[in-house]
Amino acid sequence: MITARIVILFALAAVAEIGGAWLIWQAVRENRGWWLALLGILALGAYGFIAALQPDTNFGRVLAAYGGVFVAGSLAWGIVVDGFRPTVWDYIGSAVALVGAGIIMLAPSTPGAE
Repeated sequence: MITARIVILFALAAVAEIGGAWLIWQAVRENRGWWLALLGILALGAYGFIAALQPDTNFGRVLAAYGGVFVAGSLAWGIVVDGFRPTVWDYIGSAVALVGAGIIMLAPSTPGAE
């Protein structure tokens, strides 16, 4: 159950952060209206709250592991929303980042390492 919570929270955090950054990008780089930037700011704020709901109490560990989710999620966003065509190296890099995130969040605790 904890693993499911971790995965769901990381997925929600990715949508909020990547979506928020994308909305700001649209406002600034694509001149699609500053109201999109305001929505992006709200989404980025939501990301911070979602990340804080992770069951692990170590900020650095959660954010480090989320980095792997962000890498893969950003590429997925680009594929779905922007029509980005990743290379085999993009897929390999994403897989490595996700494996790293999994190791950080799911590895057994070492006594005294906290």
